[in-house]
Amino acid sequence: METVHKIGRRKTAVARVYVSEGSGNITINKRELNNYFTTPTLQYKVQQPLMLTENLASYDIKVNVYGGGVTGQAEAIRLAITRALVSINEDHRSVLKPEGLLTRDPRMVERKKFGQKKARKKFQFSKR
Repeated sequence: METVHKIGRRKTAVARVYVSEGSGNITINKRELNNYFTTPTLQYKVQQPLMLTENLASYDIKVNVYGGGVTGQAEAIRLAITRALVSINEDHRSVLKPEGLLTRDPRMVERKKFGQKKARKKFQFSKR
């Protein structure tokens, strides 16, 4: 099996994932998974597609991620890994699709409008 390259996005985070056969090492920006994402919740999000397809120790994953915050980056990586697993084996789609892992979350930050303080918040109104 050659290396599979896929991209995942979430908000402004972009993750490029390279999946190859190996022993289950996940490297993010040349750092170990546990060093990059310190909280167990974010580590679980990254490993979720591998756990559901029971491939936790089957593939080595190298990730380049930039932009956004830690949660956005973790979810971008999750989407990219999911897409890579589906391209490797089409049978994984039936497991991952019901969990909602193949869906790209389209929600982005709403832009600030002129004459306002933020996207929705207005300046204080004074009647007199």
